[in-house]
Amino acid sequence: MILRFGYVSMALSLWEASPSRTLTFTNWKKLNKEDRKEKLYYLTKQNLRNTIRILHYNIAHGIDVYRMSSSLVPLATHPEVRWDFITPFTSLFKEIGVLVQKHKLRVSFHPNQFTLFTSPQNHVTENAIVAMTYHYDMLKAMGIERQATMNIHVGGAYGNKEEAIDRFNKNFVKLDKDIRMQTTLENDDKTYTAEETLQVCEKNGVPFVFDYHHHWANPGEGAWEELLPRIFATWEGTGNPPKFHLSSPKSKKLIRAHADYVDIDFAKDFIKALKAYGKSVDIMIEAKAKDRAALKLVEELGKWRGFKRINGGAIEV
Repeated sequence: MILRFGYVSMALSLWEASPSRTLTFTNWKKLNKEDRKEKLYYLTKQNLRNTIRILHYNIAHGIDVYRMSSSLVPLATHPEVRWDFITPFTSLFKEIGVLVQKHKLRVSFHPNQFTLFTSPQNHVTENAIVAMTYHYDMLKAMGIERQATMNIHVGGAYGNKEEAIDRFNKNFVKLDKDIRMQTTLENDDKTYTAEETLQVCEKNGVPFVFDYHHHWANPGEGAWEELLPRIFATWEGTGNPPKFHLSSPKSKKLIRAHADYVDIDFAKDFIKALKAYGKSVDIMIEAKAKDRAALKLVEELGKWRGFKRINGGAIEV
């Protein structure tokens, strides 16, 4: 079995390579029409070029799993700003897609925490559809809309989980089918447990991304290892192995916050359970040290008996 490790958005080892340079709406309003356009174009071009730099860095270091920044395009979903962010950057989007396909990289997006389908307020659902469509449009421009995914949480409970989940089921189908097909759901650290999230995934035919740190903070009942057959089943037909998230608590008090690196003692039971199950998976490292944390963990795991490092970001077990 192969364990591939990746990281989120920013390669800290690269100089001046942020893919998330942004512009606030307040500052946008202060500019005249021409300056607004120039600023949005400049920032978007920088973010896309830096994404390309990061992908080359990942390829050079053998890191095949990467989550792209959701902030590639400033103010793309703001109702008073929405602009054509595809046409001016067609070549850059295509360049990203070519790199992903040529090197068989696994990339994804994670829309922000306000992308909710459980809210009783219609405008929240409408905004979630706009956000998901924005991410999907970027994937289409890259030519990877059939392989890359967008990961979200179930959302809030609003005092009644059963009613909230029912709203999710009703609101989620308002999304275009093609977008739903590329959506994954993740358990969270306060509200929806792994079991509850998995049930929503099974109901909607959506792959489940299991977050070990979140499960540790919000475990529910039962052993998570018992969920593995059902987790793997949600990924059947996608062409990808299941994806998992891994991080460790920042401190004993800040248990939900992510530490800079992954504490291997915290992660060992998780890794050993995957080994016992015996099937390949991809693991997104959500530590603050980004690429450095992913590479450090792989280096540490490569020293374990029965674990062989076969690439910068991959272990054969």
